[in-house]
Amino acid sequence: MPRPTHYGPHRSPDTLARRAHWDQRAACRYADPALFFPEGLEAEVVSKTAHAKAICRRCPVSGNCQIEALERREPFGVWGGLDLHERKAILRRAAQLAAARAAEAREAADVCAEESAA
Repeated sequence: MPRPTHYGPHRSPDTLARRAHWDQRAACRYADPALFFPEGLEAEVVSKTAHAKAICRRCPVSGNCQIEALERREPFGVWGGLDLHERKAILRRAAQLAAARAAEAREAADVCAEESAA
């Protein structure tokens, strides 16, 4: 896609070659998007989700896809082989680990403060 043409008086166009975005190598690139955003009866959703996850399992960039979906808190669909419930579980576990680390850091700071006061 061409870059915008508002370069201004002291800017030149960006002519450097760029690496293709990771999604250009995604296994789902030509798949039906509806497969990754299943709707309908429960059995149909389960079947489509399993099919989407099978595509993701053979994808060379599924890790990139997972990371991006987690960072965006993507609320719909299958991304990198993870459905919404799996992504929520990962984010919940990450929040629990962060809270535990913060509590440990506070305890360590309190111990250091007590030792330096003594």
